[in-house]
Order: sequence, then C-alpha cells, then structure tokens
Amino acid sequence: MVQRRRHLGLNVFFRAFGHHPGAWRHPDSPQSGQPDLQYWVKLAQLAESAKFDAVFVADFVGQAGGQLNELAHQPLGYQFEPLTLMTAVAGATSKIGLIATLSANFNEPYNVARRFASLDHISGGRAGWNVVASLSDSSAKVFGIDNPLDHASRYEHAGEFLQVTKAFWDSWDDNAFGNIDKQSGDYLDIRSAHPVKHHGKYFNVEGLLDIARPVQGYPVIVQAGNSDTGKAFAAQIAEMVYCSSQSLDVAQAYYADVKSRMPKYGRDPSELLITPGLSPVIGSTEQEAQDKLGALQDLYDFRNGVKLMGFDLSGHDLDGPLPDLPETENGKGRRQQLIDLARRENLTIRQLVLRFSVVRGHNLVVGTAEHVADVMEEWFRGEAADGFNVIPPLLPTGFEDFVAGVVPELQRRGLFRTEYEATTLRENLGLKRPANPHTVQEKPRVYADVL
Repeated sequence: MVQRRRHLGLNVFFRAFGHHPGAWRHPDSPQSGQPDLQYWVKLAQLAESAKFDAVFVADFVGQAGGQLNELAHQPLGYQFEPLTLMTAVAGATSKIGLIATLSANFNEPYNVARRFASLDHISGGRAGWNVVASLSDSSAKVFGIDNPLDHASRYEHAGEFLQVTKAFWDSWDDNAFGNIDKQSGDYLDIRSAHPVKHHGKYFNVEGLLDIARPVQGYPVIVQAGNSDTGKAFAAQIAEMVYCSSQSLDVAQAYYADVKSRMPKYGRDPSELLITPGLSPVIGSTEQEAQDKLGALQDLYDFRNGVKLMGFDLSGHDLDGPLPDLPETENGKGRRQQLIDLARRENLTIRQLVLRFSVVRGHNLVVGTAEHVADVMEEWFRGEAADGFNVIPPLLPTGFEDFVAGVVPELQRRGLFRTEYEATTLRENLGLKRPANPHTVQEKPRVYADVL
C-alpha cells in the first residue's frame, strides 16, 4: 500500500499571461510583454501566502527565426531565464519552494551543479530542478546541434547528466567549510573533499564543485514525462513528477504504473510525488465559470493556422477529423493522449484545439471553488495524485480566484496545510534529505601538511 502524505501538495506553474493561448489578449492579463521582475515576485508572494509548496517556471529555449509571423501571434517565452528569476524571487520570499526548468541538452553537469547549489544556499534550501530532456528543432538550431539524439538516447544522456551533477554536489561533505581553523591556518579538512572522476558514455569529467554541498543535499529533482521512457525515468530518478491526465481513470492508471516501477530501482513509492496538471476556471456560480472560460476560448486565434503537438494542420478542415499523425521524437506521451481523445470522442480539429491544446492535455476543471476542491479531493483520495501542479489559464486573476476560493476550501476539509511545516522544500514535501555517500562520520580532522 502506498504511503499517503498528511496533505496534498500544491505547486503553481506560472507563465507571464497564463496558460491559455488567448490569455495575452484578455483585458485582465498584463498590458506589456516586457520582463517585469516585480510582477513575478508578487505572484510568488501570493503563492507563499497561500502556503503552496512551490512555484514552478518552465523554459522555452530558442525561437525559430523563420517563424516570425507565428511568433507574433502566439507568444511562448520572451521572459526571464528561470534560474536567474528564481534567484531574485528567493530574496523576496522565505518559505516557498523555487523550481526551475533546465535542459540537460544545453548545459554541462558542473555548471548546473554550481548554479543550483548557489540557488539552494541563497534561498535557504528551497531549490528544485525540473530536469528536461526534450529537444525541439528550433532549440537545436539556436545551439547549433546538427545531429540531435533520439528520444531514448536523450533520456539516457539526461540520466548520466544527473548522475554526474549529483557527484559534484557530493564532492564536499555537508559542513566542509563550516569549521575553518584560523589558528592552524588550515581552511578545511582535506578528507571532506571527494573529487569527481567520471568517465562515461556522454561525459568525462574530473574535479570538485566550487561551492558547498546544497542545503538540501540535492535540490528536489522534478521531471515531466508521459511516454513509457519518461515514466521509467521518473520511477528511477524523480522525486516529483509533472504529468497530464484529463480524466480520473487515466490519472489512476498513470499513478499506479509509475509507482509500480519504483521497486525495480530500489525505491519506495512514497519517495515520488505525482502531481498532475490542474487547469482551474473558477466562478461564484457554474455559469460564471463557464462564461470566464468562454471569454478565453473566444480569444483563440485560428487565423494563423493550427498546430497540434508541432504538426501543422493548416491545410485540413478545422471542422473535420484529426488526420493520422506521424511519430515524433518529442512529446510522445502527449501525442498519444491527443490521438486517443480525438478518436474516443470523435472530435474535430477545432474541438480538439479547444479541449486539448488550450490546456496541453491537462485536466480542465470549470466551476465553483467547491467543485474544484471536490475534483482535487477525489483524485487525491483515489490514488490518482499526491498533489497538483496548478496551471492557471489566466494571470493574475485566475490564480487570485484559486487562492481566495479553493485553498480555504481545501484547508477546511483538512486536505491542505494552514502553515508551513519547515523551511526547506524537501521537508515541506515530506521528502528525505539525501546523505552524502562519501562522508565518514566522526572522523578526526586531517590537515594538508601531514600528508
């Protein structure tokens, strides 16, 4: 039996205008697309006031220079680099976790280890890393990657990347720099150092990290994946997984599948929190909520063609069926969800866009705060979720509605905290702090001049 947490987890995934493709055109969203630090800080502070576990920021690396007409009507990124943003937000918050996306395809383990260790120390132990292995064509071009790895190889590469990154975090004992000896002139005990010597398929590195081991040991490791390879990767390495499911039965199947894989890797199912995406539209009445959603749906712009999971369907009848889609190297799980939904409910391309693409396959829940809480409770108690990644379609008002209505209802039902239990993200999530496998307990201090 899977161990249950005392309460469900709540993260919030912020994008500048909200997640609905038409949100940037809504009068309640920001009036400028220029990066605005105080806007993001206020959103994070609102989430912290509601006792959310973490704020999460994705990364959309590389925009295709040959698709300016499309980009001009469908803004995707154009905001702060996630780690830089989270470092600034850390100084304006004190308890909420800070999860940033960083791709294994465009970085090196040493730099990643150093940057996340820095964020973890700056924030007092609140960092989380969303490990990404996907690689779009536009991203490959921006970084000059001529021969990108295939889907399975990218996950293999990401696994070794994470292994090396952890080795750098473990290259110092926890308190290696905490007992400097000014009298003797020895800054540290050299036995607290554990140089990395890794020679693998993708990486050949040696050396030490240039900062102390993270406060949490490792930042919380987060991963998103709905494909079979992604689920295996989550079962092996992730401590929190983002996933997409539009119905309870699909979510329960995903939950059971991933948890059942964990013993194969020597892990207990309680060591991984599964947090499906939840896209809430909230009103004081059901009709008000439907009207809010309708106002957003009316803003979806079909004039510049339709792309579903990267496939250009502009030459197809919007009110006709979904054509057969070829296999892809990115988003394999989401692609299959899209096809299954279209075939199961006999949806047209237009209907599929408004049902699936506007929330990218996540669970769209429209209604009163009580109704949204009902759905969350059903999924939580029904072993479909350990928590949720809240994905507001419209910012800031959509998230303000959730904080004002749903959070108090969850607290009233005893499903969500009323105060933070601890100061680190790991502790608030109920996750263990990883020990340094190299550390020898209670060893005498050893000085460099005696060796």
